Amino acid sequence: MSDVELRFTREEYGARIERTRQSMVEKGLELIIVSDPSNMAWLTGYDGWSFYVHQGVLVGLEGEPIWWGRAMDAQGARRTVFMQPDNIVGYDDTYVQNPLKHPMEQLSQVITSRGWAKARIGVEMDNYWFSAAASETLRSHLKEARFSDATGLVNWQRKVKSSREVEFIRRAAAIVDAMHAKVIELVEPGLPKNVLVAEIQKQAILGAGGHWGDYCAIVPMLPSGIDATAPHLTWDDRPFKNNEGTFFELGGCYKRYHAPLSRTVYLGKPPQKFLDAERAVSEATEAGLAKCKPGVTCGEVAEAFFGTLQKRGFHKDSRAGYSIGLSYPPDWGERTLSIRRGDKTVLEPNMTLHFMPALWLDDGGLELSETILITDTGVECLSKTPRKLVVKG
Repeated sequence: MSDVELRFTREEYGARIERTRQSMVEKGLELIIVSDPSNMAWLTGYDGWSFYVHQGVLVGLEGEPIWWGRAMDAQGARRTVFMQPDNIVGYDDTYVQNPLKHPMEQLSQVITSRGWAKARIGVEMDNYWFSAAASETLRSHLKEARFSDATGLVNWQRKVKSSREVEFIRRAAAIVDAMHAKVIELVEPGLPKNVLVAEIQKQAILGAGGHWGDYCAIVPMLPSGIDATAPHLTWDDRPFKNNEGTFFELGGCYKRYHAPLSRTVYLGKPPQKFLDAERAVSEATEAGLAKCKPGVTCGEVAEAFFGTLQKRGFHKDSRAGYSIGLSYPPDWGERTLSIRRGDKTVLEPNMTLHFMPALWLDDGGLELSETILITDTGVECLSKTPRKLVVKG
């Protein structure tokens, strides 16, 4: 639409759709129903907090995509997508959280009216926003269509970022640097955790470098002491304690593009085991980053990281990184490539990843992660916060 301020050019959206269609043809699909809000935004520009109800983007082999969702959210689509009004379709509110009817009944009518009733249709079977009931309803109302799983089809088209996407992630990285600076400035024994989180979130939204901050797909995680043996605990009102470590896993976000960054703070004198873990993680991270360059597989990077970590006497079961970029809650990952042994994905320039060499020990945790950009010759860490254990006390 002519009066919509798009975040990317129509040419860029067109190139994204063309790549998606090439993949559809390779998989023998004539239509895909995209329910992942990150994929919806990447293909059309749609941006709204409406992913708690059924919605989607229909992509056929020609013509504009079709935005489909709750009727009250159609106005939001008109303010954010590039398509013409005829390709923005809403369903009425009687379909919302009503056990007697399902929105996919109405979507089936839309698909039939557009000539896809007998098409080969791909759906994102394994994501947070497409339910078993949605699948069953579609299949029961489109009996002549042939359905197949298109999970990840669009996600994989997103793995290499455009120059403007990289620019957005750089801005997000500056924001997360400002968030960590606020942590280091304020954290001290006796400070309630919720008070610090309030300041972190304020900084996240104020932004940095003249750029505002968007809401992040993951909330701040900052467990302390024995709680830090678990990776995904958030906060409460308990005060920080002396002689205790806390890792801060935070994310800066700009126009839905993310830059995660983790750092660890120890209040008091850290025990030798903690210092040994920091040294091991730092050496293993350097080994992994040194391996990051175009033409190298994610598995090869993982071998360099895990091999060095094991030589230093530490073991990590989880992956050491994953692709990031455009995302909505509940996750900032793109759910494609991972830094893990055996992943044969080849690194390419303008891929962006969260390199996550965290250790969760039997009595605490240590996180010193980086948002990285694969360059033409190697790798760049996008944040400027020093990668080291911060000791205060």
